[in-house]
Amino acid sequence: MKYQKLGNKLNVSKIGIGCMGMSFAYGEYPEAESIKTLHHAIELGVNFFDTAECYGPYRNEILLGKAFKHKRDKVIIATKFGFAIDPSTEKVIGFNSNPEHVKAVAEASLKRLGVEVIDLFYQHRVDPEVPIEETVGAMAQLVKEGKVRALGLSEAEPDEIKRAHATHPITALQSEYSLWTRSVEHEILPLCKELGIGFVPYSPLGRGFFTGKFTREMISKNDFRSVLPRFSEDNFDSNQKLLKNLNEIAKEKQCTMAQLVLAWLMHQDENIFPIVGVRRMQHLEENLNSLNVKLDENDQKRISEALPLDQVKGDRYSGGPKAKQAIVTSN
Repeated sequence: MKYQKLGNKLNVSKIGIGCMGMSFAYGEYPEAESIKTLHHAIELGVNFFDTAECYGPYRNEILLGKAFKHKRDKVIIATKFGFAIDPSTEKVIGFNSNPEHVKAVAEASLKRLGVEVIDLFYQHRVDPEVPIEETVGAMAQLVKEGKVRALGLSEAEPDEIKRAHATHPITALQSEYSLWTRSVEHEILPLCKELGIGFVPYSPLGRGFFTGKFTREMISKNDFRSVLPRFSEDNFDSNQKLLKNLNEIAKEKQCTMAQLVLAWLMHQDENIFPIVGVRRMQHLEENLNSLNVKLDENDQKRISEALPLDQVKGDRYSGGPKAKQAIVTSN
């Protein structure tokens, strides 16, 4: 395993585990199997694990609390706040990044995770009703109190990142980034590099699409991909045809398509730390082996051109590329 400082703050494995799918968004999965996979990840050298209050809600943090109860010194745990959750229905009903709410969620997350300090605390989405300076100010107070080690943002825009970072140093930005979602390349990645902020891509394999093994029949009724435009019946077959060239390059490099795509992502910048969603041990091992795939500049160019963005059918979410309605199941 390779380790590197995330935002000059946290020494994390170059690839982390996105734990959302173990208890949320992709249908049910046995808790015992998830814990086995998490423990195996630690055995393989992974120390960076990502969760959030709204995954479940709450169940994913509780899962990590159980899994890491006797392994706290081996893990860096990131969790997130930022939504209002109806206590009677446990449904997300909007944003909430008011300072009082930030502190309340932190206290609740600490208990669910069974830890004394949250290693990385993200604002899950910027709240349009609360100035980001107020939110980050509350997060900074948690750092002063020793309840949080480092601060992060998710899906923030350049101006929001700058304002947040001016309030308190931001360690990491988490946003979607993959071969078919590359908008962060224009402003976000250069800004993170300039400010010394680590970049954590979620859904680096296009929510399973770039494994090369995904079919529409694999989408269950409880799988949120069933409402995503790129996975719709109208678009899926067209998008799948775009994988032909990637598959050929993967064969040349003697790796799987998933490994190729992850290697491409990490070769974009040394400041990138993808989190991969895995539930099964074999997928975990496959993804980690992407660290052994070597690519030169010509390989990078060929992979980028193998999937032309103008040929991708469908936006990230219903309603357009910046739609907010799917945020609670997006990362």
